Amino acid sequence: MKKVTIICSISLALAFLIFGCRKSLDLASKSSVTTATYYKTAADANAAVTGAYRVLEVLYADEIIGTINIVGADDGIPFITGNAERLALWRYGFTTTNNFTSVNPWSYSYIGIQRCNVAIERIPPIDMDTALRARYVGEAKFVRALYYFNLVRFYGGVPIVNKVTVSLGDNEVPRNTVDEVYAAIEKDLMDAESVLPLSYSSRDDIGRATVGAAKALLAKVYLTRAGSDASSTFWALAAAKAKEVMDLGAGYDLWADYKDVFAKANKGGKESIFEVVYSTDLANGNNYSTGYAPRGSPIVAGTGSGICRVSQSLFDLYAPTDQRKAVSFLTSYVSPTTGATVQLSISNPDPALAVSFWKLADSTSKQAAQAGKDYPYLRFSDVLLMYAEALNESEGSPGAEAYAALNRVRERAGIGDVTNLTQDQFRDSVLVERRREFCFEGQRWFDLVRRGKLLDAVRAETSFGRLPTIQAYNVLFPISQREMDANPALVQNSNY
Repeated sequence: MKKVTIICSISLALAFLIFGCRKSLDLASKSSVTTATYYKTAADANAAVTGAYRVLEVLYADEIIGTINIVGADDGIPFITGNAERLALWRYGFTTTNNFTSVNPWSYSYIGIQRCNVAIERIPPIDMDTALRARYVGEAKFVRALYYFNLVRFYGGVPIVNKVTVSLGDNEVPRNTVDEVYAAIEKDLMDAESVLPLSYSSRDDIGRATVGAAKALLAKVYLTRAGSDASSTFWALAAAKAKEVMDLGAGYDLWADYKDVFAKANKGGKESIFEVVYSTDLANGNNYSTGYAPRGSPIVAGTGSGICRVSQSLFDLYAPTDQRKAVSFLTSYVSPTTGATVQLSISNPDPALAVSFWKLADSTSKQAAQAGKDYPYLRFSDVLLMYAEALNESEGSPGAEAYAALNRVRERAGIGDVTNLTQDQFRDSVLVERRREFCFEGQRWFDLVRRGKLLDAVRAETSFGRLPTIQAYNVLFPISQREMDANPALVQNSNY
């Protein structure tokens, strides 16, 4: 997808929703262009939709979603000498001012929603190709659903703001119920399904939503809504929607080699259903090389920051034959300055010697925090594992199709098939497989919460003096105090 900076007017009222935004987002108008003179051409429509996607780059490049799913769960450990708010999340001692849990997920998501609303309202009157116009609106609805999906999982019921914010009065919006938010998400995704294309012909369009992306995200929504309720009707809906993706004829498949999933040459490849796009050494790179390289290591631009290490419980979860382990983690490196091999450790407390998350690292980047591997939001292996999990629950036991979907992922990894499992054993096997397959891909915290396993997982990960104070209410985060002050209609989550 081409990177086009949106140049629309953001209302004064929206300022109350965007605390913590970074300057590179370019939220304010840079010229005298306003909605009165803009949104007249197909190019304007494209710019509006591109602006809606752009906020995703911040949510993932700045480790907002990533940090929650790594150190907020049991996959990673921040260093004591690192960011205090990351440490607070890790130990579950965060407050309503924590940027990782309260400020940034909320504010950036509503920035993205505002941009989606602008596109959805302003594009339909444009005199342009009708099919393209419908597609652009469908893309904006897909992205809006994604923003709301993150919000409802982090905070529960949130305000549904599906009109462009144009005045201060628009800011006082109460929280909708969880069911109402999910209904809005489902509607947006169904609308998107009906108009999005199967695929795109140009590499410039990598990162745009497709009908497969809408269906796969809806499958994940249904899976999340099912939670841990064995009798939920959402299991069957999740299985059916995942199967629609599998039968879509869009060419989705697994790469034979796990490392090829993350190769820059394979952006938008056969395993990708939806990815957040980045460019190496440009303004829209990410921090997954510099940030996660061992601290002070000379193998990345600007040397490594070493913000987080891999937990031993995750590291030890991989069998010796599992090819994902070597792809996912950096366990040693050759110093380009001395030529010496530096062995990294899973237990040494030194940030310079810690095993690091590495499958999203971009070794070609020459500028610090400007790496260009895309962030895989939805992959075909995710669809397979969702299908396996949903079938097991909806049918009461694992059948041939559920085994086939799960074992297809295991076989690619180089580990043996599972057979003859009870429903409970199969359920546990899928969750373990998701942890191995998607580590560092923003999935773990969400998976633990929806399955009702977050508290046990966090309490079990006590290495390096974690001693978490997690409580049952921590499955939802507190709304930022700034937002509470700005919007009198908001009610805080319990116990915060």
